[in-house]
Amino acid sequence: MRLVVSVGALILFAGFVALGVWQVQRLAWKTQLIAQVDARVHAAPVPAPGPAHWPGVTREKDQYRRVVLHGTYRHDRETLVQAVTDAGGGFWVMTPLDDARGFTVLVNRGFVPPGRSDPAARADGQASGPQTVVGLLRITEPRGGFLRANDPEHDRWRSRDVAAIAARRGLDRPAPYFVDADATPNPGGWPLGGLTVIRFPNSHLIYALTWFGMALLTLVGFALFRREWRRADGRGGT
Repeated sequence: MRLVVSVGALILFAGFVALGVWQVQRLAWKTQLIAQVDARVHAAPVPAPGPAHWPGVTREKDQYRRVVLHGTYRHDRETLVQAVTDAGGGFWVMTPLDDARGFTVLVNRGFVPPGRSDPAARADGQASGPQTVVGLLRITEPRGGFLRANDPEHDRWRSRDVAAIAARRGLDRPAPYFVDADATPNPGGWPLGGLTVIRFPNSHLIYALTWFGMALLTLVGFALFRREWRRADGRGGT
């Protein structure tokens, strides 16, 4: 019995320590990630990646990179994606922009409430002619939202799935990413840009302390067991 308890306590202790160390490693990774993203967001904009660079675009390296585009909007092929923002519930306005370099990028021009979902209700914001767009590069969001899939057939979108939207709208040479436009005001005030939420939950320190605490409690518990064993031995127990 004592051997079983001793081995069990050792396994628990080692397991809790390993989990604590793992969370410390995750904390270092998350801290570095937050610093990298913060640097990207506040850096001077760079040209959005062209076709030659698309294979190298990754979430780890490029998400939230500040980029600039030059081109013309195709408002007749915009897509509304359901959104919940600090400004309320409504839609993201995803509009293809024909880049001057010969490809198309979906631009999230910003948020509109349900009453502004019809382009006619925000006609002043349907900018024509050559445009310059500064924003944050975002990685595609395939399949849909939480427990709710996109429905391209009925044009119902819960996430910004670049490939599916591009296929539905018949876009040529679509980039494998989209761009969240910055807060530069659109004529008439809609769509409302600059609402990108950049938030990284970082509870790894709490988790690490919890696991190390469990390891300490395991040692305390084992020490109490040993004390009881010694008392039993002193009374002639086994």
